[in-house]
Amino acid sequence: MLKEEKSINIEINNMKKLLIVLFMILASSANGQSPCGDDGLCVVQFNAGFNEANKVTWLGDLTDCENKFIDIQTDAAAAGKYKIVVVPTILIFNGEEEVGRFQANIMMKMETTKDEVQEKIDEIIMEDF
Repeated sequence: MLKEEKSINIEINNMKKLLIVLFMILASSANGQSPCGDDGLCVVQFNAGFNEANKVTWLGDLTDCENKFIDIQTDAAAAGKYKIVVVPTILIFNGEEEVGRFQANIMMKMETTKDEVQEKIDEIIMEDF
């Protein structure tokens, strides 16, 4: 009987270690990961199909960065992962780190201008020198 208890305790300890490792892997992949990958500057617009009228149209005109669009109506997990509470929202990533966030007003309209976002991009580039 003692041998069985010892074996069960070893199995429980191994399960605990496995759960800790699994938790660490999940936690590291959920935080700070850019939807564009892990290199360079990336600007991401989060919007939803129901708010198409307020889509930011000038995102592709930004320079020195990649850009991406994510529709949270079809990718609901992204809304939670990146803590999107209003659409449109624009996030700037430098590598895997979020370095800028611009959110729409209560009417779901982006008041931030292209020049303001470009200024933030330029500032990030200058900081890397």
